Amino acid sequence: MTETTIKVEGMSCGHCKMAVTKAISGLNGVSSVDVDLEKGEASVSYDPQATDIDAIKKAVNDAGYKA
Repeated sequence: MTETTIKVEGMSCGHCKMAVTKAISGLNGVSSVDVDLEKGEASVSYDPQATDIDAIKKAVNDAGYKA
C-alpha cells in the first residue's frame, strides 16, 4: 500500500467532504480515505498496482473540486 496526501480546493462543508470521500473511495485499489475539510486535504491509502495519483486527482476533479 502507498499513502499520499493531496490538496483539494473548493471544499466548504460536510457535503463537500462526503462527496470527495465517495469519489476517491469508489476507485479500485483504494483502501482508506480521510478528508480534512479545515486543511483542504485528502489522505489516501491505495494499491499502486490498481490505481495511481493521477486517477485519484481525476476522481476529485470529476466530483467538482480541484486536486
